[in-house]
Amino acid sequence: MLRYLCFISICLFSFISHASISAEQESRWSEALSSIQAQPKELSELSSSDSVVELFSIHGSNTVGESLAPNLVMDYLKAKGIKNLRVQSTGRANEKVVKGDLVNEGKTVQVSIAAHGSSTGFKRLMNGDAQIWASSRPAKAKEISAAAAFTNLQSPDSEHVLGIDGLAIVVNPKNGIDRLSKEQLGLIYSGQVNNWSQVGGTDLPISLYARDENSGTWDSFKNMVLGKRFSLSESAQRFESSEDLVNHVLNSQGGIGFIGMAFVGKSKLLAISDGPTQAFKPTQLTVATEDYALSRRLFFYTQSQSSNPYVKEFVEFAQGIKGQSIVRQQGFISQNVESMNMGLSDDLPEDYLNMVKGAKRLSVNFRFQEGSAKLDNKALKDIQRLAYFIRQQGGSGDVLLIGFGDKRKNEHRSKLLSKLRAMAVRRELARLGIYPQETTGYGDFNPVASFEGASRVKNRRVEVWLR
Repeated sequence: MLRYLCFISICLFSFISHASISAEQESRWSEALSSIQAQPKELSELSSSDSVVELFSIHGSNTVGESLAPNLVMDYLKAKGIKNLRVQSTGRANEKVVKGDLVNEGKTVQVSIAAHGSSTGFKRLMNGDAQIWASSRPAKAKEISAAAAFTNLQSPDSEHVLGIDGLAIVVNPKNGIDRLSKEQLGLIYSGQVNNWSQVGGTDLPISLYARDENSGTWDSFKNMVLGKRFSLSESAQRFESSEDLVNHVLNSQGGIGFIGMAFVGKSKLLAISDGPTQAFKPTQLTVATEDYALSRRLFFYTQSQSSNPYVKEFVEFAQGIKGQSIVRQQGFISQNVESMNMGLSDDLPEDYLNMVKGAKRLSVNFRFQEGSAKLDNKALKDIQRLAYFIRQQGGSGDVLLIGFGDKRKNEHRSKLLSKLRAMAVRRELARLGIYPQETTGYGDFNPVASFEGASRVKNRRVEVWLR
């Protein structure tokens, strides 16, 4: 309890002292603006005497490495003044090189990309073969421990959220099923349900398609759907490539697969629910806010104090406004903040409906480190993005912060914690000169995930509305 009282005191201090720190606010805002508008410096000369110079290499996730990473690298090199850009195959599956010419020096610069699965990227980062590890899942506890002497993979200097993706559950377009629960998915992929008639469909055998063991997409599915209750059926066919998996779903009327949103193509996308919550399809809003049951973050991991200046510059570019536009162009969900109209059910509490009446939902939810009211690494960057969005609107409009949580024995404690989280967001925004009009908490109301299991942490969030 003492921890929470101290936290309240800090938040109250931010409320009453903001008038006296305007110079500090502007300094912080200038630093934040520089970060989110990151513009790579033009490359004029290289210290190496080699005719071909590799700036850095990216290893890991096929989801990231297939198209997103090459396009980010292309735009990064273009911003640095590199000419004649092209993507070349190395002759090895899922490996390519982005090349360009530094004309004034008669040299070629390149960035190598190998996309064999998230787990492979960790190994390459550790042995020095890669400077950036692309991953479609967060670092595992055993990886964090193994890397501890090398870098802190949980620090904001090492863990960089690249974008948001929805783990899309796809079936053949002729399949009449429109939605499934995570429980039903687990039963299907474990082989306990093997005919579509068992989940409300037609009498048709189910054909299982899954990504391979090295895939971060597989890790995400295993953690979010199978968990400890289910094991993947031996009948499932495994694929290194998401595109190959989708083609098999399209050619099998009873097929089902899981992939990143960018690979859905002509397959049929299902809505997914977690426990008693509403079933959502992965959309711009449901995935950006991570309310979709199978939303996931895409990451770049680096050494926290990399000696390679191009690595930090590239990662900042990828997380900035321009880089996030490329994320969206490639079929993933950008972290740039947008406002969206959102229909609300009439059975919601009257005071909640009155609060958000006439307001637009913003495409960001703030989430927190496990078991604390400290913003997680994505949220720290999202504070800057939200402040930028509000300032781009001329600072007009009223910002509403609404906190939520998971079930606790004491309902009042749940509401208090949800409000504390909203206050934590308000405090960080105030440091950049943004003062939300209303800050409140609703406890365990309106869950987006089951209150059981690891996914319950998704209920601990702060919504943002603009009126």
